[in-house]
Amino acid sequence: MPYGLLADLLVLFHTAFIFFAMAGGLLCLRWPRAALVHLPAVTWSAVVELAGWYCPLTPWENELRWHAGAAGYDGDFIGHYLLPLIYPSGLTRTVQISMGLGVLVLNLLTYGYVWRKRRNA
Repeated sequence: MPYGLLADLLVLFHTAFIFFAMAGGLLCLRWPRAALVHLPAVTWSAVVELAGWYCPLTPWENELRWHAGAAGYDGDFIGHYLLPLIYPSGLTRTVQISMGLGVLVLNLLTYGYVWRKRRNA
């Protein structure tokens, strides 16, 4: 399989993981055990953002792009792919901390909603 295709598939996986970390708690309305997978994903996402780390998928993608003959990019996945859609000026430490806290708050609200729905059912 060509390296460029692998890099693109990794970007798709990375994007799906981010969306799962943000909204996957809603799956618990239907499948309560989804929390067993979702809560570690939320924890990882928040820790990466709050600590200012790069997700290990980012250098892996850059390595695949390099092997495919393309240039990689500096910074992290969110800063390269998602922030240009939201914050064209780029990823700052303040934005990164805000995103980490946002993931936590969004999921606290989601799990509060799920808990209330399941309790009243």
